Amino acid sequence: MGGNTIFEVRKDDPSVTRCIEHPVSLSQGQALIRIHRFAVTANNVTYAMVGDRIGYWKFFPASTDGWGVVPVWGLAEVVDSRTPDVPVGERLYGYWPMGGYLVIEPAGVGERQLFDGAAHRAELPPTYNRYLRLLADPDYDPSLDDARMALWPLYATSFCLHDFLSDRAWHGAEQLIVPSASSKTAIGLAYAVKDDPAAPEIIGVTSAANAGMVEALALYDRVISYDDIETGLADRPSVIVDMSGNGDVLGRLHRKLGENMRYTSNVGLTHYADNRMGADFIRDRSEMFFAPGHIQKRTKEWGPGEFERRAAEFWRNAAIRSRGWLSITRHYGPDALAQVWDAAIRGAIPPDMARVVSL
Repeated sequence: MGGNTIFEVRKDDPSVTRCIEHPVSLSQGQALIRIHRFAVTANNVTYAMVGDRIGYWKFFPASTDGWGVVPVWGLAEVVDSRTPDVPVGERLYGYWPMGGYLVIEPAGVGERQLFDGAAHRAELPPTYNRYLRLLADPDYDPSLDDARMALWPLYATSFCLHDFLSDRAWHGAEQLIVPSASSKTAIGLAYAVKDDPAAPEIIGVTSAANAGMVEALALYDRVISYDDIETGLADRPSVIVDMSGNGDVLGRLHRKLGENMRYTSNVGLTHYADNRMGADFIRDRSEMFFAPGHIQKRTKEWGPGEFERRAAEFWRNAAIRSRGWLSITRHYGPDALAQVWDAAIRGAIPPDMARVVSL
């Protein structure tokens, strides 16, 4: 085994990064996983920005205080195993550090999934501790591997958002407003809304530079630019699903809609430097959306495996539809990862592209 290079960021300023060699040792009952490649998206920027608040830093502890390891979604392989339940050669999809290897303690091993039972992850959401055993899935399509890394966690959130809001009758809204409409989570939500005849009108809000790309998707009923918020939106009952965390945009939307702003679901922080909410932000009708909590709720209500089945069906259909607009590029090595992370932090990855990295 080569060195276990791990990419770390400063918790107080995720634009500051370094690569550190982490020690690796294997004990009875554990398995050594080689991380082949993973996607870097705005989703991971959100993990870094709310790492302390929600606990994302706890999954893969950094080497020293003040630094954190940002979790990513990717593909990996078991290269050494001290447990008969998980053979060498097993291909796993799930939640990894930005690095080369991870030691896990397999638990709850089933036909198609297993969990990392490491003590420090015991109190964390099971969604993030779950790993798919890809070779055991009869529907596994290797051609979708890169799309799975880039889109699965985002479209899973899209699926949850649609289910969450439709279950609440859209809070009586006549229009669903989606800032950062070019983001992949927003596009996933638009797929779900497009297929739901009971959903309200969906309006995408985006930059003037991205308006053409968003309109070409033909998923939103209307597309407006940020410059046109005050003049381009009807003042009627509305739900906002915000992917950006841009305080200025949200303040303008809330000021424009007033009492007609029925509910805002705060999902992401694609504009992490602009995430301070101003005086016009209506806090008592706004709430952070935490997809793992919704997944746990639905798992209890729907029974074992049903959420996974419905979400996987949605993801597969949406991923195939996304082939028409999404370009995925691969990058190799620590220097390339630093460049990709810098682009993600700055919001400089074009919305119709995704980055997949191997260390």
